[in-house]
Amino acid sequence: MSDVMTKAPAKKSVAKKPAAKKKIARRRIIKPDWMFDPAAEMISKRALKELQLAKLQKTVRAAYNRVPYVKAKFDAAGVKPRHLKKLSDLRHFPFARKAELRDNYPFGLFAVPQEKILRIHASSGTTGKPTVVGYTKKDLAVWANLMARHLAVAGSRPGDVMHNALGYGLFTGGLGFHDGSTAMEMTTVPVAAGNTERQLMLLQDFGANVLASTPSYALNIAEVAEANGINLGAGPLRLAVCGAEPATDAIRQEIAKRLGALVIDSYGLSEVMGPGVTGECLEGHLDDKTPGGLHLWEDHFIFEIIDQQTGEPLPDGELGELVITTLSKEALPMVRYRTGDITKIYAEPCVCGRTHRRMARVTGRNDDMLIIRGVNLYPSLIEEALVGYPGVEPHYQLVVRRKGAMDTLDVEIEAAANVKKATYAALATKVSQHLKAKTGVTCKIVVRGPGKLPRSEGKAVRVKDLR
Repeated sequence: MSDVMTKAPAKKSVAKKPAAKKKIARRRIIKPDWMFDPAAEMISKRALKELQLAKLQKTVRAAYNRVPYVKAKFDAAGVKPRHLKKLSDLRHFPFARKAELRDNYPFGLFAVPQEKILRIHASSGTTGKPTVVGYTKKDLAVWANLMARHLAVAGSRPGDVMHNALGYGLFTGGLGFHDGSTAMEMTTVPVAAGNTERQLMLLQDFGANVLASTPSYALNIAEVAEANGINLGAGPLRLAVCGAEPATDAIRQEIAKRLGALVIDSYGLSEVMGPGVTGECLEGHLDDKTPGGLHLWEDHFIFEIIDQQTGEPLPDGELGELVITTLSKEALPMVRYRTGDITKIYAEPCVCGRTHRRMARVTGRNDDMLIIRGVNLYPSLIEEALVGYPGVEPHYQLVVRRKGAMDTLDVEIEAAANVKKATYAALATKVSQHLKAKTGVTCKIVVRGPGKLPRSEGKAVRVKDLR
C-alpha cells in the first residue's frame, strides 16, 4: 500500500449532466475523487471476494489453532477451519460477543505471544473488567493506513492541519486518528479532550482545517466559541470528523451550522480495530439526491447484517445488527463479532468510484434500547425530536426509573437563553406533546436553565439509569 496520497485513475463513464456539475461545483470544497490507496479502494468485486476468502481462511485457522477458547467454541458448534470452503460458509460459525473479552481478561483471546504485542488498548471498565485489545506491528500499520483511507474519504488531504480533540490513552480514538493523520502526512495537533477555551485558541492560532472529536464535544466547542464571540466558520476549519458515539442528522446539522464545517461520520470499535473500520464518503454531502453512507473496508473486514432475534443473515438493504469478522488482525482475530449496532448495508455503486459497499449511519445499539410502557424507544429518536425545537438547546439527558413493574422516563432539557423562566412550565408541556407525537411515549419533561446540563469532553452520557 502506498503511503502517499495518489489520484484515482480516470474512469470511463457517462458524462454528468451540466446542471448536476454546476450544483456539485458550488458545494464541493475539495475533489472527492482523490484516494489514499486507489488499487484497494477500487478493487473489482471478483478480486475482492477472492481476497476475502483467502484472508478469512487464514484468520479462522489462526483463531482455531492459537486461541484455546475459540477452538473449544468452534468444536462445540461442530465447525472447523476446513469447513470454510466459500464465503457463505461463514454463517455456520458461532458468533463472538463482548462478554467473551471480559471472561478471558486480560490476554486470553490473543493469538500471538505477549512479546509480539506492541500496544494495548482497553475500554473504561466502568461496569467491571475492561475489554482488552492488542496490536502487533503489522496490526498498527494496517490500522494507520485504514485511518488514512478514512480521513481521505472524509475530505482530508496531505498538508491539512488536524486538531485532534479525541481522548488519548487506553481509548482507541485519539491514537487511532493520530496515526492515520501521520500516515496521511497531515500536521497533527494532539490536543486531546478538555480545557475547551484553550482548544479554541489552538484551533485558531494553528489554523486547523480538520477537527477530530466526538459529536457532543464538537457541539461543546461550538457553544463555547459562540459564548466568546468567536466565529470558527470564518477560519480555515472545513471538516469535523466525528465518532465514538452515534449522532443523528439533527445533531450533525446543528454542529455544522455552529462550526461552519462539514460534519463527517466516523465508525469503528476497539474489539475489531478501533476507528476507521468504515468511512463516510464526501460524495454523500454534494447534493440531496446522492445517498450517503460509510464505505465498508471490505478488504480488511467481512460485514454481515443479521436478524437480532434469530441470528440469521439478512440481505442488503434490510435493517438489523451489524456483525464484523476481521481479515487482517494478528493479535486479536475476531470471527463474527456481534457489535450490537443497528444499521443496514447499501450495495448500490457509489459515485465516488470506490467499489466497497456502504452502510447507513448507526441508529442505535441493542443495549441502548429502552422499553417505556411497552414501547421500544432508542435515545436517538428523542434526540431527533428535540434538536432544533424552538426554545430548546441541543443538550438533553434521559433519566430512567422503575416504578413497580414499569420503567418511567424523565427527559431533562435545557431552555435557550431567550426563554423566560416563567414560561418553562408551558415549554415542558409543548415538548411533552411533541415527543408523544414523535415517539408514542409520554415523558415527564424537566426544563433546566441555560448551561445547567452537563457538557461532554469525551463520550456523552445521555442516559442516567436509576433502576
